[in-house]
Amino acid sequence: MKKFKCHCGAIEAEIKTSDNLEKILRCNCSLCKRKGAVMSMVKNENFKITKGLDKLRLYKFHTKVANHYFCSICGIYTHHNPRSNPAMTGFNLGCIDEIDTFNLKNILINDGLNHPLDKK
Repeated sequence: MKKFKCHCGAIEAEIKTSDNLEKILRCNCSLCKRKGAVMSMVKNENFKITKGLDKLRLYKFHTKVANHYFCSICGIYTHHNPRSNPAMTGFNLGCIDEIDTFNLKNILINDGLNHPLDKK
């Protein structure tokens, strides 16, 4: 179980995941390239907001399918549910104090700029 919090501490969560995160990624879509977060993913049932649900704000864009959440106080991106798999939660590894995102290896790049659901 990993403890998770935004910058100001208004939002906290618990994440059920192994110590060796299975997938570490960045995305090059228009939103992710601007926020610059390093993320990982778990099934929705393994991500639980324990504090500050009322402080979360939702942002949707483009197809309005993906849910992107951020803290309404400090503005930090906390997590999202991707449109390619809404049953998963992507979360900001920078919100876990024990993880130094600058020392992570094998970061995958998700090509959100050329998202397969945008192809006709």
